Amino acid sequence: MEWSDRAACLTAEPDTFFPVSSTGVALDDVAVAKTICRACAVVDSCRDYALSSRQPFGVWGGLDEGERRAIWAKSPTPALVT
Repeated sequence: MEWSDRAACLTAEPDTFFPVSSTGVALDDVAVAKTICRACAVVDSCRDYALSSRQPFGVWGGLDEGERRAIWAKSPTPALVT
């Protein structure tokens, strides 16, 4: 079984994790997505995957796009996906 098969977001609305903008109602979606992530059993694996595969969009592992970009800026060489 893959970590993603145990993710809390599997039953959530995908638009919550991939809002179409970064203002207004989309910020509410991001907040809801991060709340779901905080309760997820595989949040660390999800975050590691998103960072190492450089996922450009959405909320992954409790991090939004801007938060991931900030991490990449500090460490531009991603770790290998394991």
